[in-house]
Amino acid sequence: MPILPLPSLLLLFFLLPFHVISQSTTTQNDQNILLKIKSFWSNPPSLNHWNQSSDPCSWPEITCTGTNITGITVVDQDISGTVPPFICDLKNLTVLDLNYNDITGNFPAALYNCTNLRYLDLSQNYFVGKIPDDISRLSPELRYLSLFGNNFSGDIPASISRLSKLSSLQLHQTLLNGSFPQEIGYLNDLEELNLSFNKFTPSRLPPSFTQLKRLRKFYMTEANLIGEIPGNFSGMPAMEILDLSFNRLNGSIPRDLFLLKNLTQVYLYENNLTGEIPDSIQALNLKIIDLSANKLTGEIPEGFGNLASLTNLTLMYNQLSGEIPTSIGRLPSLNDIRIFANKLSGELPPDFGRYSVLKIFEVNQNQFTGNLPENLCYSGKLIGLIVFSNNLSGEIPNSLETCGSLRVLQVYDNRFSGKIPDGLWKVSSLDKMMMSDNSFSGELPSELAPKLSILEISNNKFSGEITTGVSSWTNMRVFKGSNNLFTGEIPQGLTSLPNLATLLLDGNQLSGQLPATILSWNSLNTLNLSKNQLTGQIPAGLGFLKVLSVLDLSRNNLSGQIPAQLGRQLVSLDLSGNKLAGAIPAQLDNGAFDKSFQGNPGLCSNNPVLGLNSCSSRPQTEQSRKISGKSVAIIGSIAAILMLLAVIMTGYVIVLYRRRKHGFNSNWKFTSFQKLTFTESTILPRLNDNHMIGQGGSGKVYRIPVNRSGDVVAVKKISTRKDLDLRLEKEFLAEVEILSMIRHSNIVKLMGHISCDNSKLLVYEYLENRSLDRWLHRKQSPPNRGLTGSVRHVVLDWPKRLHIALGAARGLSYMHHDCCPAVIHRDVKSSNVLLDGEFNAKIADFGLAKILAKGSELTAVSTVAGSFGYMAPEYGQTLKVNEKIDVYSFGVILLELTTGKEANDGNEHSSLAEWALQYALGGDPIEDVLDKDVREPMYMNEMSSVFKLGLWCTSRLPANRPSMMEVCQMLLRCGPAMVVGTRKSGQDVVDHLPLLKLENV
Repeated sequence: MPILPLPSLLLLFFLLPFHVISQSTTTQNDQNILLKIKSFWSNPPSLNHWNQSSDPCSWPEITCTGTNITGITVVDQDISGTVPPFICDLKNLTVLDLNYNDITGNFPAALYNCTNLRYLDLSQNYFVGKIPDDISRLSPELRYLSLFGNNFSGDIPASISRLSKLSSLQLHQTLLNGSFPQEIGYLNDLEELNLSFNKFTPSRLPPSFTQLKRLRKFYMTEANLIGEIPGNFSGMPAMEILDLSFNRLNGSIPRDLFLLKNLTQVYLYENNLTGEIPDSIQALNLKIIDLSANKLTGEIPEGFGNLASLTNLTLMYNQLSGEIPTSIGRLPSLNDIRIFANKLSGELPPDFGRYSVLKIFEVNQNQFTGNLPENLCYSGKLIGLIVFSNNLSGEIPNSLETCGSLRVLQVYDNRFSGKIPDGLWKVSSLDKMMMSDNSFSGELPSELAPKLSILEISNNKFSGEITTGVSSWTNMRVFKGSNNLFTGEIPQGLTSLPNLATLLLDGNQLSGQLPATILSWNSLNTLNLSKNQLTGQIPAGLGFLKVLSVLDLSRNNLSGQIPAQLGRQLVSLDLSGNKLAGAIPAQLDNGAFDKSFQGNPGLCSNNPVLGLNSCSSRPQTEQSRKISGKSVAIIGSIAAILMLLAVIMTGYVIVLYRRRKHGFNSNWKFTSFQKLTFTESTILPRLNDNHMIGQGGSGKVYRIPVNRSGDVVAVKKISTRKDLDLRLEKEFLAEVEILSMIRHSNIVKLMGHISCDNSKLLVYEYLENRSLDRWLHRKQSPPNRGLTGSVRHVVLDWPKRLHIALGAARGLSYMHHDCCPAVIHRDVKSSNVLLDGEFNAKIADFGLAKILAKGSELTAVSTVAGSFGYMAPEYGQTLKVNEKIDVYSFGVILLELTTGKEANDGNEHSSLAEWALQYALGGDPIEDVLDKDVREPMYMNEMSSVFKLGLWCTSRLPANRPSMMEVCQMLLRCGPAMVVGTRKSGQDVVDHLPLLKLENV
C-alpha cells in the first residue's frame, strides 16, 4: 500500500474532523425537526420512541440515506391535526407517507417547499376543500401522488398535468364533484390512474386518455362517465387493467380494445353498451372479462376459446344469443363462468370442468338444451351449479355424487328426469338443493346432507312415503315438495325440525291424521298441506305456533271443530273443502277470512260476511218456555214502541252509523294511483278492531280484504287527535307526494288515499310478513325451553337476512340516485322495512321523507325527527341534512341483522352503532359478536363483511360514509360466490372494505 506524503496526511487530518462534524450537525438538525413534528402532533403515543436518546435512522417510520433523513412513513398511527408547516425543513425528504390517519385541513401548501419529493401519500385522511389550482408547485420530481379517501371536492385542476414525471395518480373515493381535465392524458409517464367512485359532472372520456402509452392500470369505476368509449386503444400498448364499470357509457365496445396484447383484466359491467363483442382478440393474457349488465347482442366470440389464462368470464344480464363456443369448455384456467340471463341456446360444451378447476357455473335463464356436462366437478372444487330456467334434459350426472365442495345446486325449471344420484343427496357441504319443475322421480332418502337448509322439489314425480328419518334434517329451513306423488302419513319427526320456516306438501297423496303433537316448529311461518287425503282433526298445537302466518289445509277430509287457539298470528288461512263442523272461533270470525271456510257444510258463523249457516241459539230451558201471558203483552208493547221509534229515527240511525260507529263523516274523496277493483265503500265498513294489525304514533293499520279473490290491502288511518293534526297533516301530504311520484320493487306501493275534512287513510299493498323488526326482535313470542332449559328464539336465517339487506339497500339507492330530485327518508329503521311473502324487502313510511333541493346538497328541515339509535350524529346538531343520514340509519339495520341486537341495545350509555364501534376497536374477534342463532362456519365471512359494512355506514363523519349505490355493490359482493350477480366472495370484501382503520369511522 503506498504511503501518502506528509502534506497529504496533514490535509486529511484537518479535513476529516470538519467532515464528521458536518454530518453530525445535519443529523442533529433533522432529529430536532422530527421531534418538533412529533410535538406539533401533540406527542401521539405511537411515536413515543421518537426521542433524543436514539438515532432517528433506527426509527421504523424513518428512512435514511447515509445520515440524511429522506423518508417519513407514518401510516395508521392516530395522527390528528394538520400537516406541520415546517415539515419541508427536512431538505432531503423524498418520501412522505401519512396514509390512514386523522389529518385535517386543506391541501397542505407547505409541501410545495419539499423540492425533492418523489412519493406523496395523503390518502384516507380528512382533508377538505379543493385540490388547489397550483398543485403543480409540488416537486417536479414527484412520481407518486395519492389523495384518495379524503373529502376533497370540486374539480381536478388542469395544472396537475404539469407534474410531468407522475407515474401513479390515485384520486378515487373522494367527494370530487366537478370535472376532470383532459390534460391528464398528457402525462406521458403515467402508469396507474384511478379516478373511481367520484361524483364528477356527467363527462365523456377524453380521447387523450387513450394516448397514455405507459398506462398499465386505468380505473374509472362509477365516475359518471357518459357517451361512447373512445376508440384508438392502440395508443395504450402497456394497458393491463381497464375498469370503466358502473357508468352510463353507451355505444359499442371499441374493436381494438382486445387487440392490446398486455391486457389482463377488463371490467365494463353496469353500463348501457350495445352491439356485439369484438371478435378480434390478440390479448391472449386476459384473465378476467366482465361485460355484464349491458345490452350486448350477438354471439360469444370464438376467440374467447383461445384465452388460456382466462379465469373469470362474466357476461350475465345481456342479450347475447347463439351457442357457447366449444373451445371455451376446454380453457385450462377457467374457474368462474357467469353467462346467465341472456338468450343463449344449443347444448353446453361437454368439456366444461374437464380441463380446469371449475368453481362457479352459472348459465341459468337461457335457452340451453341437452344434458349437463358430465365433468363439471372433475377437479372437486365446484361450489355453485346454477342452470335453472333452461330447456336442459336427461339425468343429473352421477359424477356429482362425489362433489364434496358443492354448496348450491339450482336446476329447477328444466326438463330433467330420472332419479337423483344417491350420493348427491348427502354431499357434506350442500346448503341449497332446488330442483322444482322437472320430471325427477324416486323416493326421498332417509339421510340428507347435514348442512342442507333449502330443499325445493315441487312439481316433479317423487313418490313413496316421507321417511321417518326426516327428524335428522335439523338445518332445514325450507322444504317445498308440492305436486308430487308422496303417499302415507306425515311423520311425527317432521314436526321436530326447529329451523323449518316453510313447509309445502300440497298436491300429493298423503293420508292419515296430522301429527297430534307439534314438537319444535318454533320457526314455522308457512304450512301448506292442501289437496291431499288427510283425515282426523286439526291439531290444537298449530294454534300455539307464534310465527305461523300462512296455513292452508284445504281440500282434504279433515273433520271435527276448528281449534279455538287457531288464528292468533294468521294473515292467510284456507280450510275450505273439508268436513269441519261447529262454530268458527272468535278470532277467525271476521271478514278477513271470508273465503277460508267454504265447502264445510257443518261450519256455522253469526258473521254474514263469511257466507256460512248461522249458528243456532242454545236450547231453551223448561223455565224459559213458561212465559206468562202478562209478560208476552208487556214484551209486545215494548216491541211496538221500538218499531215506531225505528220508523221515525231511520235517517238519524243511518247518520249515526256513518259518523259515530266508524268515526267518519260521509264526505269522502278517494284518489287512486292505479286501476283498482274496489272503492272507499269496500274499505270504510271494515275499519274495526277485527281487522287491525298494528298501531303506531301516526294511527292504526288495518288488513282489509277487498274482493272475493282473496286480495287484501293495508290501510293506515291517520290519527285525528287535535294536538297532532298539523304534524300528521304534513306527514300525510309528504307520503302522498313522494309515493305517488316514485315506483320501485323495493319501495312499498301506495295504491291510493281516502280523505275527508278530519280523517286520512292511506291504502298500500299488503305485505304478508310485516316488518323486519318483528322477525329480528320478536318480543311477544314466549320462550320455548328444551331439555337444557335454554331459550330458543324465532330467527331469520342468514341468507334471508342478506337478501333483505340487499333489497332495502336497492330501495334507498333508487331514492338517492335515481329519483330526480333525490329523496331522503329520514326515518329508516327495521320497523319501516316491510317484507312480502318471499321476504323481499320494501321501504315504507315516508311521512318524514324530504325531497332534496339540488342533487346531494344539504337541505334544510324545520325540526329533527327520527328514532333513537338510528339517527346520525350530525342530525341532532344541524337542521341541514342530506342522504348520508339514511346511510347511517341503514348501517344500524346492518348491525341489527348481523348481531341480533336492537338499535338502542348497546349498553346503558350507548346505542348499537356506538357499542359496535367500541367493540371493533377493542380488537376482539368480530365473529364473537355475531348473532349466535344464525352464525355458522359457512356464513362467518359474509356476516363479518356485512358487520364491517355497517360500521362504515355509521361513520361519525358523513363524508366518510359510502353512498347507497356503493352499499348495494358491497352487499352484492358480500354474498357467497354463487349468489346471482355477485363477483367476489365474502372474504374478498373483508379484505377490500375501506375499513383498514376502524377509528376513522
